[in-house]
Parts: sequence; C-alpha cells; structure tokens
Amino acid sequence: MSDTKTLYDEDFVLWSKQQAEALRAAARGATNQPIDWENVAEEIDSLGRSDKRELASQIRRIIEHLLKLEHSPATEPRRGWVDSIGDARNQIEVLLDDSPSLKKDIPAVIAAEIERASRKVIRDLEQYSEPGRAGLSGIRAAHYTEAQILADWFPPEPKRPARRGR
Repeated sequence: MSDTKTLYDEDFVLWSKQQAEALRAAARGATNQPIDWENVAEEIDSLGRSDKRELASQIRRIIEHLLKLEHSPATEPRRGWVDSIGDARNQIEVLLDDSPSLKKDIPAVIAAEIERASRKVIRDLEQYSEPGRAGLSGIRAAHYTEAQILADWFPPEPKRPARRGR
C-alpha cells in the first residue's frame, strides 16, 4: 500500500495506469461486490490520459507561438507570444513534476503537434496577409527540438522589410 501511495505522489500518470490495470484484473477475479469494475478502471485510466492531453496542448501552444515569433513581422503581439510560451513551459514543468513518466512521450507529442500548430499558424497569419507564399513553406517545414520547446530558447527576430523614405 505504501508503494502505491508513493507512486501516486511521485507519478500520477503511471499510478493511474497501474490502478486501472489492477481494477481490470480484479474484475476478472471472483467477487460479489456490485462494482462496475471496467468503467471504474476506465475513469481512473482517463485521469492519466487527461494529463497527456494537457501536455500536448501546452506543447502545441509553444510551437504556435514560436512559429509566430519566427515568421510574423508583426511587432505588437510579440510580447504576448513570449509570455504565453513562458506560461506553457511552466505548466509543462508542473505536469512533469506530477507525472515524470510523461517525459518519455515528449518527442512523439512534438512530432504530432507540429503539424497541427503549423496549420493553425498559417490560418492565423493568412488572416492578416502574413507571411506571404514564401513564408508558408517555411512554416510547414518547421521543426523544433525538445530542448527548444522546453528550455528558455526563442527564435531570432525575423527580418523586417526596410522602410522607404519619403
């Protein structure tokens, strides 16, 4: 029991997965308890999947804003994008503190979310006639490493068009 309690405190996702498996095993055994074992197990298992969805959501948010910082010449929303990235990185840190087993999923999550984030950024930037056809292929081809997503990295400022004199 104390090992289970420790796991609950140290890695919630792994705990929820183990508990769901244990409940399903108990359901296969003989018991006269009127418990809906499979649905109880599914609910506990879904708690861990919720954390995985949260991880994906935060990674997608970081990618979206990194892409905007890299490809949008706009100056006004940049500070908000930077702040949003910082907030998402903090949220991921909390998730990984609660469920360190999620760390192994990060590369696959990044690979899955880069395409989703790219599509959204293209839609967002096209709404403001940015960044032009040439930039769209750069957004589609974008790739970020785990370190770039999670660490304190930001892309260099994009080149802005030169202003014409009067």
